[in-house]
Amino acid sequence: MNRAGIANEPVGSEQTSRFTIARIKYGGGGDWYGNKTALNNLLRYLKEQTNIVTGNSETFVELSDIKLFDYSFLYMAGHGNVKFSDADVKNLRTHLTHGGFLWCDDDYGIDKFFRREMKKVFPELEFVPIPFSHPLYHIYYNFSNGLPKIHEHDGGAPEAFGLFWKGRLVCFYSKNTDISDGLEGPDVFPEDGIEKHQQALKIATNIVVYALTY
Repeated sequence: MNRAGIANEPVGSEQTSRFTIARIKYGGGGDWYGNKTALNNLLRYLKEQTNIVTGNSETFVELSDIKLFDYSFLYMAGHGNVKFSDADVKNLRTHLTHGGFLWCDDDYGIDKFFRREMKKVFPELEFVPIPFSHPLYHIYYNFSNGLPKIHEHDGGAPEAFGLFWKGRLVCFYSKNTDISDGLEGPDVFPEDGIEKHQQALKIATNIVVYALTY
């Protein structure tokens, strides 16, 4: 999608099908499968609120699978361990350096494992904070103070980090906010309420729109 809200054609098979989000099925024993309704809720919201032509449901893909390259937008989250094989590392680097985008949302506990594995993918890069002025916070909805605080696992402000390869943001990492819980909504997390659900949907929309624009 460009800044006018018109959908661009993503890479791979999405050129001839509806946009979807590919959830990474990673190794290591962590709960890659959590927040079961989050992405489907987001896809429905994107269909209703933007010009992105979406499918009705997310898909799942292993990093070692050649089908990985059919999906321009990758997502992962969890609480525990993450383990990438050598094939996973090679495929993910190739994907991200050829137009792919990864959003990882820390569901409280994935941080040290995710950082360790991404260092294998991009040993030459470091995660850097994303400033509030970055276009991702303003491209569709305006978040002048950066990421909203969605689910209260821990005190402190939300944090956003990125890996930039040749100047392009290839991996967006949201921490201490748990947008994924917010996407599930008050039916699953009633303590967060409808307002947090809406904030989660809007910031996630920004992430998707940014990924499809830049």
